[in-house]
Amino acid sequence: MSFLKPARRLPNSIPLGVVAFFVCSLYLLSTKGEVSPAPYFHIEREIPPVLQITEDIYNNTLGFEKIFVIGRPSRTDRRDGMVLAAALSNLEIEFIDGVEGKDVPDKALLNSQGELKRLADPVIGAWRAHMNAIQEVVRRNLSSALIMEDDADWDIRIRDQLRDFALASHALTQPLLASPDSSPAFADPTYPNGTHGPSAVPDLDFTSLPRTRPPTTSPYGDSWDVLWAGHCGMSFPFAHNAALPKQRIAHTGDITVPQRHHLPPSFSGFEHSYPPHTRLYHHAQDACCSLAYGVSRRGARRVLREVGLKDMNQPFDLQLKSFCEGGGAPLRGGPHACLTAQPSLFGVHRARGGRGANSDIADHGAGVQVEETRGVRWSVRMNLDALVGGGDVVDGYPDGDGE
Repeated sequence: MSFLKPARRLPNSIPLGVVAFFVCSLYLLSTKGEVSPAPYFHIEREIPPVLQITEDIYNNTLGFEKIFVIGRPSRTDRRDGMVLAAALSNLEIEFIDGVEGKDVPDKALLNSQGELKRLADPVIGAWRAHMNAIQEVVRRNLSSALIMEDDADWDIRIRDQLRDFALASHALTQPLLASPDSSPAFADPTYPNGTHGPSAVPDLDFTSLPRTRPPTTSPYGDSWDVLWAGHCGMSFPFAHNAALPKQRIAHTGDITVPQRHHLPPSFSGFEHSYPPHTRLYHHAQDACCSLAYGVSRRGARRVLREVGLKDMNQPFDLQLKSFCEGGGAPLRGGPHACLTAQPSLFGVHRARGGRGANSDIADHGAGVQVEETRGVRWSVRMNLDALVGGGDVVDGYPDGDGE
């Protein structure tokens, strides 16, 4: 049985027998010949009686309309690794070519202050590559897209993780089911504008989330701009940032989260404030790194306006940070509806070999490193041999290891 679910709900007018015949035919064709090289992705799941839009997360674009991967064509090592990891995860990806910063002229770097203070070429190139991905979402009028950098890695259970993210997003941004259309109410008393609520609110328990209106436009909800799913660090919304919603959702007992001593230090210190194996969902504050993030149609248009068409005076991730939480110089609007998860759902994969290959933007020094994807337990890239050859996948951070 394939783990993939349809990307869109089937019309009610299609006879059930026709659907059953079609599904059975696909199953027989998919199982003909040799065994799938990635049996771990064939997950047995209980399908609800009526297929919900949230189940689109189990399709081959993780519930987004497209998945874009940013990377330089010259980094064939990165591109080979990403293509293989995506294929073994049953993901459909498109590449957005990286940009050489030296090829971006001064005239294309907007500056409202008069004299341009040009940043380093690798920083400019990275910014322009991300903006080209955002531009593509807007140009194609896509409903949403997941944008990843080419050294991103993920857990083989990424679909389940993203479904949890979606359920949390519903609780953070969707109106409560019982609230009237004329005056919608939300589980978060500080949403959509924290200036009208308390400076702090109790955490919501992921296992008992309130009932909200089912989304109609995206599995992740109807009112988000950015889903910052892959980062190097994140803070909880600051109390003094009055406009940013303050609600957190705590998912304790998440077996996909490594024990705290395996996690990289966080900006928020959450690993010392919550039980082991806890993942938190909340609005983004003080984010670092743009490893993987989703944009909605509305969000992509807003990012293109606020980050692409205003001063290019910071790296892309810091501009996106200002976009999300409000503020910045120049002001980039907001705060906008940017949601995140801690720990990050995507990790940076470091290939075995010289440290110099880690980045085309920053110098990571000399020497040789071991292969690693920190913070991802059942990493796809760390288990390529098993997924290709049909062996057993390995938990990179088993409980009790290293204590």
